[in-house]
Formats: sequence, structure tokens, C-alpha cells
Amino acid sequence: MKNTFRSSVLSGVAVATAGWGYLACCSKGVEILGAVLFSFGLLTVVNYKLKLYTGTAGFVPLRYEDGRSRWLKAIGELLFILSGNIFGCLLVSLLTRLSPMDLGATAQGILESRLAIGPLHAGLLAIGCGFIMTTVVTFAREGKPLTLLFGVPLFIFCGFPHCLADAFYYLTVPLSYTGEHIADVLLLYPCLVAGNFIGCNLYRFIAPKQ
Repeated sequence: MKNTFRSSVLSGVAVATAGWGYLACCSKGVEILGAVLFSFGLLTVVNYKLKLYTGTAGFVPLRYEDGRSRWLKAIGELLFILSGNIFGCLLVSLLTRLSPMDLGATAQGILESRLAIGPLHAGLLAIGCGFIMTTVVTFAREGKPLTLLFGVPLFIFCGFPHCLADAFYYLTVPLSYTGEHIADVLLLYPCLVAGNFIGCNLYRFIAPKQ
């Protein structure tokens, strides 16, 4: 459990560092470069075999070998990984306060766009991100890591929320704004987590392997 948490925290740090680069690029008007650089996060996770919620949700066993359901255990494992991921994002978000760049304002714009479409629509869009994540991680595990350079910019430009990237953005937003909208954020975020989970498991729900 201790090693899993450490791996999860480092995974969150990797994603948040990539998110920092994305915010920096967006603030300079080069969003397309930021979307490509964001791939650093997933490349790091895959290369070091770290525990990332969206990189694990589509692969965690949902049944025991004897066919019994292990859904509750799987959900518990994923929430444990998610907590470590978020803690890693928090550590990096604290460092953004030291940056001379106004990353908080850019992050606030992302949060505002999520709140504008509402938790249900944001959660449904998050399904697309989950599907892309499981697909590119599957390819990477098969020795085709270049797919990560396409998948990450794809979900960003499609506007598909990634629950860990969003966690970093929300933690980077000025506290004054977050405090005013805390109830909305607490309603929104679980929808993103659920949407990512559904998307990560689409292949299992629709076309399970025989």
C-alpha cells in the first residue's frame, strides 16, 4: 500500500508538471504547443510504470479468477490511487504560487468553462478522455509509445476533461474564486472521475475480450 501511494503521488506530480507547462503555453498564446508538451505527463507515467487513476481504471481486475465480482475492491484501489494522484497535484500547485507567470488566471478560465457546461455534460465529455487514455496506454504497453503524442493533444482539443489534469487546474485557481464556487466544484469533480472511469472501461463494457 505504501509503495502504491508513493507511486500515485509521483504520478500526480508528473501530470501536474505537464499541466504547468500547458498553462504556461496557454498564457503565451501557444496552446497547441502546450497540448503536445502535456504528453510528458503520460509518457513519464508509462515509462516508470507509475499508478495513475486513468491509466489503471481500464486494467484493474473487476472479477476474481473464479468469476466472483471484485468491484468494491477495484473501486477502493482506484480511489486510493486517485487520492495519491491528487496529493501529487497539490504539491505542484503550491509551487505555482511562486511562479512569475499568472498561471492561476489561466487555470481559472478552464474551471469556468467546466462550470459553464455543468457537471452532467462535463462528466459525459470525460468519457471521451477515458476512452483515449486506455487506448493509448494499451498501445504503449505493446511497444508503441508514440500514440501518447497523439492521444493527449486529442483529448485536450476535444475538450474532454481529465480528472487529474483538472485537479491540478482547480488547485491552482486563486483561492478566492475557488472558495466562492466550492459547492459547484465538489459536485463537478466526482462527475469527471466517473466519466473517466466509464470511458476507460468502454472496451470492456461494449466489446469484452473472449
